[in-house]
Order: sequence, then C-alpha cells, then structure tokens
Amino acid sequence: MPTDCIPYKETNYFTDLILDYLSEKEELKAFYNRFPKLENFKAQMEEKSSFPRKNREILVKVLKEQYSGLDTSEATRKNIEALGRTKTFTVVTGHQLNLFTGPLYFLYKIVSTINLTRNLKKKYPENDFVPVYWMATEDHDFEEINFFNLNGKKFQWANAPRDAGNAAVGKLSTAGLKDVFKLFSAEIGGGKNSDFLRELFKSSYLEHDNLTEATLHLANKLFREEGLVILDAQQKELKELFIPYAKNELLKQISHKTTKTTAEKLNQLGYKVQVNPREINLFYLKNGLRERILERDDEYFVHETEIHWSRADIQKELMNFPERFSPNVVLRPLYQEVILPNLCYIGGGGELAYWLELKEYFESEQVVFPVLLLRNSVLIQSKKLEKKCARLNISKKELFLKQHELINRKVRQISNIDIDFSRQKEHLVQQFQQMYELAEHTDKSFLGAVKAQEVKQLKGLDNLEKRLLKAQKRKLEDEVNRIAELQNELFPNKSLQERQTNFSEIYAEYGKELFTVLLKELNPLEADFKILTFGKE
Repeated sequence: MPTDCIPYKETNYFTDLILDYLSEKEELKAFYNRFPKLENFKAQMEEKSSFPRKNREILVKVLKEQYSGLDTSEATRKNIEALGRTKTFTVVTGHQLNLFTGPLYFLYKIVSTINLTRNLKKKYPENDFVPVYWMATEDHDFEEINFFNLNGKKFQWANAPRDAGNAAVGKLSTAGLKDVFKLFSAEIGGGKNSDFLRELFKSSYLEHDNLTEATLHLANKLFREEGLVILDAQQKELKELFIPYAKNELLKQISHKTTKTTAEKLNQLGYKVQVNPREINLFYLKNGLRERILERDDEYFVHETEIHWSRADIQKELMNFPERFSPNVVLRPLYQEVILPNLCYIGGGGELAYWLELKEYFESEQVVFPVLLLRNSVLIQSKKLEKKCARLNISKKELFLKQHELINRKVRQISNIDIDFSRQKEHLVQQFQQMYELAEHTDKSFLGAVKAQEVKQLKGLDNLEKRLLKAQKRKLEDEVNRIAELQNELFPNKSLQERQTNFSEIYAEYGKELFTVLLKELNPLEADFKILTFGKE
C-alpha cells in the first residue's frame, strides 16, 4: 500500500489555532493540560485514577443494557467488562448521527481512537484502554445529518419526521428512510461489496425504529471486531451523575463566566473563537422537545414554550428527571469526562477549537481535563489517479492548492513562453527609484506624480500578464481540463474529500481493504495529512 503525507500547514485547510497547537506554540499551553505524546499519558492516568468506582459500575451497567440486543463481539464484551476495573481508561471520539455515517472522516475519527488505544497498550501494558464512540444522540441539527454524498449525488432524508429540527435526533423515527434505501440500492450497483453495503443500510435503518438504534447497529457492524464501545449517554442513570454540575450551571452559571474569559484571551491572541457560551448551556428535553433553558430574575423558562419554574422548582425537576436536562456543546465535554474514565478526546479542528476554551471551566468544577488530539486526515486516491498526477507533473503539495492557483502554476510551467513578468516589474521599480531620487533633489511636488505613474505602469504589466496567461489557458485547454478534472475527482465540491464523500463510494470498489488499510496506516500521533493509494499497478 503506497502511502505519502504532507504537513498540515501545507494543505491550506487548517486554521492558525490548530497549526499553532500542533507546533506546541508557547502562548497556547495555558489552554490545555498535556500535549498528546505517549510519555505524557502516564501523568494523565495518575490524575484520572481518582475516577469514582461508583461511576464505573453505573457505566458498565448502562453499556450492558444498551448492548443487550446487539450482536456483540468478544472484543467489545471484554472492553465493557474492563471498564469496571480501576486500571482501565478510555479514549473517546464523538460524532453526530449522520445518515449512513455521513462524510468519510467518521471512519478516520474512530480508527484514530482505536489505534491510539493500541499504542497506549504497547506503552503501558499493565493498563487497559478502551476506544469509545460517543453518539451525539441529543443534538438537534437535523439539516447537518440528513444526507450523504455518493458518486457526486446527494442522498437526502426528504420525508423527515415532523419534529425533525426541534427534537433530539436520536429519537427520530427511521420510518421515512425506505425511499432513500431504494435510491441508494440502485446507485451502489452489483457485486459482493455493494451487496454488503445494501444489507448494512437495510439492517441499520429499515430494521430499527429510531436513529440512535440504527447508528448503534451500523457502527457496531463496522467496528465490532476492533472492540469499539459505542455509548448513548442520554440515560437517566448517567445523567444522575451529572446532577451537581447541572445544578451549578443553573444556579451559578460557571461555564459562561469561565469560558467567556478564556474566549476573550484566545481572541486577544488573534484566534477566531469557535463557540460563544450562553448564560445557561443546558437544553430541556421532553416529549420530542429540545429547547434552551433561560433565566430571568430567579425564574427559569424553556425558550418559546409556556414551561417555567421557580428557582426551587427547577432544582426539584433536575433531581427527579435529570434525563430531561441536555448539555449543549459547552457542557457536553464536561458531562463526558464525568461519566467516563477518559484520558483523551480525539476530534477535528473545529472540535479541538472549542475544547481549548474549556480548561478553566473544568478546573473550576474540579474535573480532570483530557488530552486533546487531532484526528487523522486522509486523502484516498486510486493508482490510476496517482499516475495521472505523475503525468501532469502535479506534486502532492500542489494538489491542495486552490484550483485557479494550481492551473495558473501548471500553465506557466508547461508554456513555451515566459508568462512571469516578475523581472520586468523589478526592473520597472528600479527605474522609478531613480526618478524618485531625481524628484527629491529637484522638486518634491513631483513625488506624487512619479508614484502615480509607477502604480499605473505596474498595473499595466499585471494586466498584460493576466491576458497572456488567459490566452495560454485557451491554447492549452486540454491540459487545463485534465488538471481540473483530476483535482475535482480528489477534492469534490472543491473541498477535502473526507468532508464530502461517503465511505460507501470507496468500499464499493475496495471492500474490507478500506478498513484494513486505515487501521494499519493511520497513526494518530503523527501530525501529517495522509495520502493513501489504493489499487493495483
């Protein structure tokens, strides 16, 4: 399996915040606990060893109940049992309940998580490490999850449930997905790999009642042999463990006070703030409703409803029905670390950006802040496309350029005339320097006129260069089209493949090899963008 990689900073797809985090920039060290290096996990384990035994017992009980009706592998059963022991820790990734996994990076998140647990086991054999996929069952961003892309086509959950958009997506009925299955089944074609995908969709979405059950079945089917543990945290017994923190949120609004300060510090350092916290970062869940909780003059309200409580009554509601209180993006990380013996969270750039706002909040609640690790990023290409790149003399780094930049660069390289007027511009600037000196010694009022003339002539050279480049593009139309077609195939919608393409497109061609290669090649501790080439010579 040919593999290659390029540094994240050369892809032009990652923010300064993430690039600076990866380079361990000094100014950012105050915003996280430990950098993700194998040797740093020893101290992380020591700090997390205070995780309560009671929480472990409840976690194992809930997981056994969730897996009771599932075809569970021996590896997953052992991992669930291991979570009851004090020397067992988790590595977690979280993801929305995207239809049929959504974009490819769903796989990369989970593979990164599995592989880190394996690395940790080699380094610390006396401990056990369990990969966990946290299902975002309480999200309500239906428009973000109701489709996937296959072969350049969008397969969308069109006849969605009536409460979609307001309810927690995990409870949404899958009854309306038969039409999507018919379209997908026709598109995916024939063959053993396509038959597997067809059956996977059918058994996940047409044989389970809601999106949580469907996603649990799907993820388990794909990763059961790797011992992946999948968690739906929307459970009363788990929420009971979070009651003290939810109470602090309602009465003291600690998350808002601490994360607002941290966000301001990040902003002062020149970074874009990922999440702006609300005063109360809890939603209320009941009968298909998921809406924000607001506070005004010691009275609590559910946004756009008639539901309201006094200060005393909302505390009673929390004690009696903790499952009705749903943490948003700011509180969910704390909830995760309260109910899991977790060492590390693995996520994409956007996720790590909001985690970096939370360290002070964790400290104020006396909860151990996890190690933060950027998931692996991957570009998958066929051997055929690799050969096309070679014929067109396109390097790995050039592949990641904006398309107009790539085409302009290649046109300049393959043209039999020089389209770079840099030397002429330098010569012109030197000539005008002499004119500036002349004006300086004669009449300084001419300096403005000289400057205007310089700008005019430089602009003229720019226009000539652009016109010549445009003419060469027409002359080299065939080469330009081939370059554009190649990049469009690898970067659909002019975006990273991993953010657009569904895994079924790759699996239909390569089958189980896709998972075998990812598990072999992705090392989450290597901070490079991977390029994997599939297929025979």
